[in-house]
This record gives sequence, C-alpha cells and structure tokens, in this order.
Amino acid sequence: MPSEAFILEHPAVEVCVEVDPGICGFPCVIHVFRSEQRRVEIEIRGSECQQIQLLSARMGRFSLRDLFKPMTRNPVFIAAEASRCHTTCIVPSAILKAVEAALEMALPKAVHIRFLKTGKKVTNE
Repeated sequence: MPSEAFILEHPAVEVCVEVDPGICGFPCVIHVFRSEQRRVEIEIRGSECQQIQLLSARMGRFSLRDLFKPMTRNPVFIAAEASRCHTTCIVPSAILKAVEAALEMALPKAVHIRFLKTGKKVTNE
C-alpha cells in the first residue's frame, strides 16, 4: 500500500497494484499516475528483485496507443526483456492491467492464478 507521504507527493495517483509474484518471493507495488488524458507514468516500488528494479528504471510515460501494441512491440514487454525478467514473471502483465485501469479502459478487478491438483485448489497458506 502507498504511504501517506507518497500520496501527498503525487496527488494524481490513479491506480496502485500490489503484486505477489509467487515462489520467487519478491512482491512489489505498481503505481500508475495519469499525467494526461491518454498518458500515464509508471513506477514500481518495494521489490528486491534486481530485474524488477531494472524494469522500474525503464518505466516512464506510457500512452493509450502503447497499451494496444502487440507483445513484440509493447514497451512494457520490451523493457521486461531488456531487464532480463523471467519469461513467466507476472509483473509486466500486472503493469499493463494497472495501466488499462488508469486509462479507464477496464475496471480495476483482482486477477488470480491458482494451481489445481486433480480438480482441487492447491493451498499454499
């Protein structure tokens, strides 16, 4: 969750997404700020993962047009590859979901991936 100081520093926070990427154990919080009608700025905070820190440094302005680019030309996935993120890292997809919500292209709703074993939910808690 964003700190009160962070919210005061950035009054235009549109979307904050907490990401628990699973077994790697490197959670993070993605902040998406609406900077213009069809543009946002992206920040990733709190991750101890070196690749996510590099990805965060590569994030910046993102446009509505960027949101609809195919994966091979999408700036988030290009930055994730340049940062050497693991292929199955969920953070790039979470960034795009947060951007989509901030640009009002979708309602913010939690996304879940659950592993099933013989038709039953596997619990890790």
